[in-house]
Amino acid sequence: MPNSSSMHQFLLLAFSDRRELQLLHFWLFLAISLAALLANGLILSAVACDHHLHTPMGFFLLNLSLTDLGCICTTVPKAMHNSLWDTTTISYMGCAAQLFFLAFFISAEFYLLTIMCYDRYVAICKPLHYGTLLGSRACAHMAAAAWAAGFLTALLHTANIFSLPLCQGNALGQFFCEIPHVLKLSCSHSGYLREIGLLWFTISLGLGCFVFIVFSYVQIFRAVLRIPSHQGRHKAFSMCLPHLAVVSLFVSATAFSNLKPPSISSPSPDLVVSVLYMVVPPALNPFIYSLRNQELKDALGKMMTGCFLRSNKLPLFFCRTLIV
Repeated sequence: MPNSSSMHQFLLLAFSDRRELQLLHFWLFLAISLAALLANGLILSAVACDHHLHTPMGFFLLNLSLTDLGCICTTVPKAMHNSLWDTTTISYMGCAAQLFFLAFFISAEFYLLTIMCYDRYVAICKPLHYGTLLGSRACAHMAAAAWAAGFLTALLHTANIFSLPLCQGNALGQFFCEIPHVLKLSCSHSGYLREIGLLWFTISLGLGCFVFIVFSYVQIFRAVLRIPSHQGRHKAFSMCLPHLAVVSLFVSATAFSNLKPPSISSPSPDLVVSVLYMVVPPALNPFIYSLRNQELKDALGKMMTGCFLRSNKLPLFFCRTLIV
């Protein structure tokens, strides 16, 4: 059996043995990743360039887009490469790097989603204290704490897993390097239990954040129901319910993927669950959290109009020159 000192690569799970389906997965992932890159890139540009979006929510949206870009760029390119070239290998160091950045961006993203929920809670339930509780310094500190917590979480898991002796082969039952599947290759009982404890602690923090989000939205809904305008209530609910739906999907899929018993592990459900919490949210988040924001829509419209006008200045200049 190979061990971690002699192992040079891992074998990832292929989406299909049929070449046609492999190419279909490639094109599907390409479309999703391009949509995510375009949407998040537009949000980053709009928030950075438009001073009207230099608000706490705009600042958190910018950070959320960065985590979405990180998530989609960590796993999807390698999966697309393997599907296109009909291979399943990933190097030992590449697997370690993928696992680290994956844990880093996922953890930071969920902490940022919790902070964004707090922002909405204060804006609706405590509007008079909004400027005090969510000043520029407070927002910077909360975002820095989210990134730092994500980094620490990723460092602990990666350092612990790749310090264990891996002697159960090198085949992973997933299309990317995920903690439970790498952990299955370990033959150290004490290290296995240590990592399980870290996983339970991390997921408990995530569930604590989820409980905070649910509690906050209960308070938000109670405040919204007191709004006399039917249009105002409808707008508030339309903004809150999609947020809760995506957070619920994210938490349940992540918890199922990381904490399910090995006896119910199966490649096909694992692939579906992994795509749901790894590939779909980065593409959906810009539309749910950002593109429903009227100020952001206006900023994107101005930016696109400006780009269109600038692209037409040169032909217009030549036309005027020819006329003169």
